[in-house]
Amino acid sequence: MAWVPAESAVEELMPRLLPVEPCDLTEGFDPSVPPRTPQEYLRRVQIEAAQCPDVVVAQIDPKKLKRKQSVNISLSGCQPAPEGYSPTLQWQQQQVAQFSTVRQNVNKHRSHWKSQQLDSNVTMIGFPPLLSIVSRMNQATVTSVLEYLSNWFGERDFTPELGRWLYALLACLEKPLLPEAHSLIRQLARRCSEVRLLVDSKDDERVPALNLLICLVSRYFDQRDLADEPS
Repeated sequence: MAWVPAESAVEELMPRLLPVEPCDLTEGFDPSVPPRTPQEYLRRVQIEAAQCPDVVVAQIDPKKLKRKQSVNISLSGCQPAPEGYSPTLQWQQQQVAQFSTVRQNVNKHRSHWKSQQLDSNVTMIGFPPLLSIVSRMNQATVTSVLEYLSNWFGERDFTPELGRWLYALLACLEKPLLPEAHSLIRQLARRCSEVRLLVDSKDDERVPALNLLICLVSRYFDQRDLADEPS
């Protein structure tokens, strides 16, 4: 095998992006003085690179390392519904069908809504004001608001107002889901199942709302491992 000079080997592995004349390492280098030209800046970068060692060894104290290290990744599903709290399969299918219709109507009229001036008092006939407003958001805003409310819900109880916001955001969330949205809706469904465990009565008005959100995430957005077992 032919001998290859060290500089040529480096050039082969990391080819130069910009043509720069070789710098004179005897040139005085004052890092406190800003470069005056692009050429001077590149030459100074060369000088700094030449002063770096070829090999750097990290000094690690073995005593500070734990002998057994593990990373816990939560892949858990939703908490099982208490007895009598889980919705029937027919109910879940009906909710998915109704939700699908709402999304179709949102997509149908979204271009019309976006052309109108944003006014919470003006909505399309048959659509709640909140859904009309959310439908005008772009996907980045929808995801950001969903993230904010999911984090807020993670530390607080469920309310009807929160449920309406979450339903509207899910109705305007486009498929296929972005990774961020995928993670957020799974987080939302798990949180709903946790709150449901704390509800004292199956007749509480929060139960069907929590069931609905879990149902939409699991069955409409195809997160089947989070679905409730039909009662």
